[in-house]
Amino acid sequence: MNIGKKSVSFKPERDIPPLDGKVILVTGGNIGLGKQCVLEYARHRPAQIWLATRNLDKAKAAVEGIQKQLPSPAPIKLLEMDLSSLESVKKAASTFSAESDRLDILMLNAGIMAAPPGLTKDGYELQFGTNYVGHALLAKLLLPVLEKTASGPGADVRIIMLSSHGHMYAPKPEGIRFDTLKTKADALGPYGRYGQSKLAMILWVRQMAKLYPQFTLSSIHPGVVRTNLMNNATGSPLVIRILGKIANRVVTPVDQGARNQLWASVAKDVKSGEYYEPVGIGGTATDHGKDEDLAKELWGWTEKELEGYAT
Repeated sequence: MNIGKKSVSFKPERDIPPLDGKVILVTGGNIGLGKQCVLEYARHRPAQIWLATRNLDKAKAAVEGIQKQLPSPAPIKLLEMDLSSLESVKKAASTFSAESDRLDILMLNAGIMAAPPGLTKDGYELQFGTNYVGHALLAKLLLPVLEKTASGPGADVRIIMLSSHGHMYAPKPEGIRFDTLKTKADALGPYGRYGQSKLAMILWVRQMAKLYPQFTLSSIHPGVVRTNLMNNATGSPLVIRILGKIANRVVTPVDQGARNQLWASVAKDVKSGEYYEPVGIGGTATDHGKDEDLAKELWGWTEKELEGYAT
C-alpha cells in the first residue's frame, strides 16, 4: 500500500509533452482507461495512435466520441485483436508491423476481472491467458519495431502493463501456481485467478526491464476507478458485484484514473521495471511482486509457451 507516500502531481494536459512523430498502441482503447489514454494522447499530436480492440463496432463509436472532443481530427487507426486468442494477437502484430516502422509507446491496458472459470482458445486459464499471455505475446512480436525505434536518435520507448493492487490476491505461498495456468483453476476462486494474472504482469515487467535496458518498462495500478470492469466481473459473488456498482458512484472518475499510466508513459523519473501506484508511487508491490527468482521462472515458462507463435 502507498499509505504515507506522496503522489506525483500530474495533469495530462500540462505534463504530456508534444508527441510529434511518435506512434502509440493502446490495447483495450475502446472503453474506460484505454479510451481516456487515447483521448489524452490525441490532444498532443502524435503521428499515429493505434487502438487495439476485440470489438470493432464499439471501437468505431469510441473513436467518433474521441474525435468530437478534439479541435481537429486525430490520426487513430483501429486494430482488431482478441487477447484470448494467440492467433488473433499474432495477426494483429503482423498488421501493425506491416504498416508502421516505429512504436514509441506500447500501452498494455486491456483486461478482464473476476471472470467465471474458463479457458482461452489456446487452453490457458481465462484471466491469465487474456490479461497476461496475450499481452506478453504481443510485446514479443513487436520487439523488432520496438528495438528499431529505440535505436534512433532521442528515442524514448515505453512499455506499460496495467496491473493492479489486486496482485496481492495471488495464491499463497507460491504467488503463481504453474500447474493451474492451463486449467480452469476453479479452486483459486475469481480473485485468486485475477491476482495471479496481475502478479504475472508485474513480474514480466521486472524481468523484461533487465533484458531490454533500451526500453523503459513499468507496471501500474490505476487506483479504484469508475470503469466497466466490475460490471463484467461475473465470476464474483452477487453481493460483491452489488457493492462494486454502489462503489462506482464514489470512486475515481476515468479521466483521473488514467493519470498513473499516462504518467508512466511520458515522465522522466520512471524507473524501468518498477510497479507504481497512483500517481508515481513506487516500491509498493508485494513480496511476490519483487521476487526476482519467480520473475525468472515465469519468464522461462512464458518463452517456452510462446515459442511456436514467434516465428
